[in-house]
Amino acid sequence: MTQKPLITLLCLLIFGVAHAQQSTPKTAPDIPIIDVHTHTSFNGRTQQPRGIPQTEAQYFKEWEEAGVVGAVAHTSISGSNFFNLKSRNVIYCAGVGEQTNTKEIEAGLRAKKYGCIKVYLGYVYRYAYDRLYEPLYKLAEKYDVPVVFHTGDTNSTTAKLKYADPLTIDEVAVDHPKVNFVIAHCGNPWIESAAEVAYKNPNVYLECSALLVGDFEKMDREKVEVFVVRPISWIFGYVEDPKKLMFGTDWPLTPIKPYVEAYKRAIPPEHWKAVFHDNAVRVFKFPARP
Repeated sequence: MTQKPLITLLCLLIFGVAHAQQSTPKTAPDIPIIDVHTHTSFNGRTQQPRGIPQTEAQYFKEWEEAGVVGAVAHTSISGSNFFNLKSRNVIYCAGVGEQTNTKEIEAGLRAKKYGCIKVYLGYVYRYAYDRLYEPLYKLAEKYDVPVVFHTGDTNSTTAKLKYADPLTIDEVAVDHPKVNFVIAHCGNPWIESAAEVAYKNPNVYLECSALLVGDFEKMDREKVEVFVVRPISWIFGYVEDPKKLMFGTDWPLTPIKPYVEAYKRAIPPEHWKAVFHDNAVRVFKFPARP
């Protein structure tokens, strides 16, 4: 080998190493994960479209696979699907339907049965600022717990989407500045409205659960990029505050570990700890972990 080709080869090798170092994304250590949107509907039936058993064993199996250390679980509108999983670090939201049943919810908050309130906008034909919900917002302030809103697309053909528009939460946030509100699903497909409401109001937070549902391993990767990764990346960039976004899946509709991986592709690694853990600790008052 002549000297010139050798020099050229060495230059190419050096350039390749340097380029690889520049192209390799920064990594972050494994962090404990809190999933702020799950449903403990442990009825044993096969959940569609994922085809998994809806059991407590499956729930915690996916926790272990993904490194989950805590979760928020939402009861149904009727208050069903509650299990005492406090020892497993599960905080329950009291689901609210057409009848708010304020006394029962307050008793649950007082007894620490519930650690938040869930309003099913769209499934119930009322806006977030409906006077029926005012006693609930007062309870949230009294017991210092967040209120979570279902927003955006629904899993029911009888739901009415106009009530699930995330823009309506702006009015509630302004009128109740001492209460923290969480916009579930980031209002999908109205993610821009949801992001603006969170950007504008210091007491509003976001989670991007169930932007896609089903078995991610059977989906085209580009589909996950288009409908999960890119929207979350845009949302995170728009709000300009890493304290605003939390991780959520909507289990069992969405698998936990693949959703963690999609979230990580959307969020800069230096903000993973905030998004996957610390923000949930602060908003939902989970026990802090290192």
